[in-house]
Amino acid sequence: MPELPDLSAYLVALEPRVVGERLDRVRLTSPFLLRTVEPPLAAAAGRRVRGLERIGKRLVLALEDELFLVLHLMIAGRLRWLANGARGPGRITLAALDFATGTLVVTEAAKKRRASLAVVAGRAALAGHDPGGVEPLTAPAAELRAALGRENRTLKRALTDPRLVAGIGNAYSDEILWAARLSPLARTGQLDEAAWSALVAAVRTTLSTWCARLEAEARRAFPTRVTAFRDAMAVHGRFGHPCPRCGEPVQRLVYAENEANYCARCQTGGRLLADRALSRLLRGDWPKSLEELEERKAGARRAEPADG
Repeated sequence: MPELPDLSAYLVALEPRVVGERLDRVRLTSPFLLRTVEPPLAAAAGRRVRGLERIGKRLVLALEDELFLVLHLMIAGRLRWLANGARGPGRITLAALDFATGTLVVTEAAKKRRASLAVVAGRAALAGHDPGGVEPLTAPAAELRAALGRENRTLKRALTDPRLVAGIGNAYSDEILWAARLSPLARTGQLDEAAWSALVAAVRTTLSTWCARLEAEARRAFPTRVTAFRDAMAVHGRFGHPCPRCGEPVQRLVYAENEANYCARCQTGGRLLADRALSRLLRGDWPKSLEELEERKAGARRAEPADG
């Protein structure tokens, strides 16, 4: 799912291409994308784009006369900038917005259609699309801390709850917690002052670093590789790779449709977090530490039959 740094990069790339330009027409390929009826989508045609905004993980095209197009890309939604009037890539194209400068294509590479487009009239109606989370890069540190600590949640859940904090998802929450040296399963109600300071600082530093990096790339070319897995990330999507800080292999905790990637040495004092599925399968055999895991691996290698 595109998160705050990715969406910021989209806004930087779109600004010189669409702001001040007239939206000639919107071609809807998938009717499931549009989630509103009034005002009609046709009302957007012929209006100029006055500005671009972000509400949490939603992108907003602000048109003339306070008409807004609110786009939520969800997990697999992406944007492409093509030549004016282009059709877009096959079945994954959901909609195309035609400008004189080019065509903004909305795609979703998933069987289940989750991306959405809403047509909204007026600022009051637009506010209804805001989940309420504070902006992590602009809210005062005390406000960010208060939002994260509003409920006694695991840090992973608190960071990714859009009602608490805007724009953070699975990928950057992993990177933030690695930077703060905190376990994804630590609870907000148990953090001391040092941990809170480390967490707030890690939120700021991690997001601002990635925003700067991706925005710089977007100024050179429209983003074509918006992914949750980037080679420069420390732990997210790096299961089994060495932690860039201590060299121990990155671990992974899988739950529901998500996962948490972490360094056991840096974040959990060497303790392995029990994956629910594997815990049910292995029961008492689940290794509790990196040392025990290495012993299990070494025992398995010794038990392997020799070649020949």
